Amino acid sequence: MTQTFNGRTIEGDKGFWTIFPGLCKGCGLCIQKCPKKCMSWSDVLGVYGTPSVEINSEECIACGTCQTFCPDTAIAVERKKKEKKQ
Repeated sequence: MTQTFNGRTIEGDKGFWTIFPGLCKGCGLCIQKCPKKCMSWSDVLGVYGTPSVEINSEECIACGTCQTFCPDTAIAVERKKKEKKQ
């Protein structure tokens, strides 16, 4: 049986940030490790009924640190490509 996890994607100036509440156990490692301190607890509950996380898209630099430290792969970060000047 295959289970599909629906993500909530937020677009910021630097990239796209997606949280998968069905995978988030609410450990808070991503909040602790974020270099911009732009993550906080959400009203959306994660897999164990604990709060999942959310991002302040105006402050997020899409560095991917939260994605790297998430032990449950509940976060995906995709940086926007820079346009080349001609």
